[in-house]
Amino acid sequence: MSNKNDQNMLSGRFRGYYPVVIDVETGGFNARTDALLEIAAITLKMDKEGWLTPADTLHFHIDPFEGANLDPAALAFTGIDPTNPLRGAVSEYTALHAIFKMIRKGMKDTGCNRAIMVAHNANFDHSFVMAAAERASLKRNPFHPFATFDTAALSGLVLGQTILAKACITAGITFDSNQAHSALYDTDRTALLFCELVNRWKRLGGWPLVTDSSSDNES
Repeated sequence: MSNKNDQNMLSGRFRGYYPVVIDVETGGFNARTDALLEIAAITLKMDKEGWLTPADTLHFHIDPFEGANLDPAALAFTGIDPTNPLRGAVSEYTALHAIFKMIRKGMKDTGCNRAIMVAHNANFDHSFVMAAAERASLKRNPFHPFATFDTAALSGLVLGQTILAKACITAGITFDSNQAHSALYDTDRTALLFCELVNRWKRLGGWPLVTDSSSDNES
């Protein structure tokens, strides 16, 4: 039977955390007052050699919660029309319930203990997901309440870039600016970027960790 702490297993790679890539599009910058309008989530998988790749995807357009603020500048930036019936929008509860269910299944399948959000400038996405989950009274939120993996910070370290488009291009990942600011597209690119950063560290010899056993024998 496989050891779930094996460094070439997903559960062993991130200390039991299950990474899930998230991107949201919103009606402003305040998670408490501004609308959550779109969300996408991509889970990740690791093969027996320890290489990380994207796995499953969910994507939803979301109806603004009652009383939500919609900043015209934010809507102009994303190009989202919340009143467009063709969006096929669902409630925050419906979207997050489905995403959380997918995440919990992935955690069970991989032997992970808790999900951790991967996002570009992750504090923004994390705050909106947490606020929406609270409004929807979703008690079984799988995400860590404050810890995240921020691909902006990781890209700054590894690639010298912090903007998503520039980080992707530097990493050899194509990026179409015409598709940017769509939650689905940005999540897809962020997932590829995070996998590349993790896999690059492995290719460079930084993973699996090699401990110096001789130091254990020193007095």
